[in-house]
Amino acid sequence: MSTLESFRAFRIHDDANGYRSGIETLSLDDLNPGEVVIRSVYSSVNFKDALAGTGQGKILRRFPLVGGIDVAGHVLQSRDPAFKEGDAVLVTGSGLSETRDGGYSEITRLDARWVIPLPSGLSLRESMILGTAGFTAALALLRMVENRQTPELGPLAVTGATGGVGSLAVAIFAKAGFMVHAISGKPEHAEYLQSIGASEVLGRDALSTTRPMETARFGGGLDSVGGPMLTSLLAQTAPYGNVASAGLASSAKLEATVMPFIIRGVSLLGIASAGTARDIRNEVWRHLASDWKPDTLDAICTREIGMDGLQSVFATMLAGGSQGRSVVCIQ
Repeated sequence: MSTLESFRAFRIHDDANGYRSGIETLSLDDLNPGEVVIRSVYSSVNFKDALAGTGQGKILRRFPLVGGIDVAGHVLQSRDPAFKEGDAVLVTGSGLSETRDGGYSEITRLDARWVIPLPSGLSLRESMILGTAGFTAALALLRMVENRQTPELGPLAVTGATGGVGSLAVAIFAKAGFMVHAISGKPEHAEYLQSIGASEVLGRDALSTTRPMETARFGGGLDSVGGPMLTSLLAQTAPYGNVASAGLASSAKLEATVMPFIIRGVSLLGIASAGTARDIRNEVWRHLASDWKPDTLDAICTREIGMDGLQSVFATMLAGGSQGRSVVCIQ
């Protein structure tokens, strides 16, 4: 049983001995300050976690830090009156495993301003199947809907559809009443994508055009790939549709023209989930616990691991072999 004086955590170092990560025994004094201390129950694995845990991406701003950008658990101590012992809470993004210790730890200390009371309608496990990936997908949908996206504009395309953000976007968009066209280079997963809400599964060649404008095929969409696929999606989006950009799994470049913007009025929306304002964060989680909550979360959670399984999942994810979501059972 973990205590405040002795608990396990997955910690990342970069010093004279090189970049390395692994499970260590820590005490509360080893963690960054914060008003809320929780006993972590679940976390999740995101692409950003894999980059941070392996050093293949410059994610951490300081070292050493505990990894894990998501966490859910129960309050042990709180100096903020908004939280009391035993409360179920969650945090996604908000500087975890970037500027402060993250959620891959049996005990986590958090800034109260980022702590979200677990919404009625979600279990701790469900909140981490969603995690940053689901929050990102739902934030994209919220921004699109606020910019007048409707099902009548046409289907929403989702690139990288078998990944965490992609899978949850397919499920969340479908739950919200949109037709979804999943874009994937893994035809063997077509049945999976259809089972979680995709009405059509298209190969990557659907977004292979290099022309600045094409026949409008989609009402909009969510891209987590970047590069030429995002350019092609913009070229095929219907008048006044919205394309949300949420990742760069393939490329950070965008080589496009302004023609989709000035001829069709297409909007390109940036989705930066990590620092989302508290009021918007609350609204997104309210939707995820109610009208946008997918019925297929168990199917999307394709793997449950302990902290000792993180390295293997990181390697699979960075090699492009992941499907759905991996939940981390902390305790």
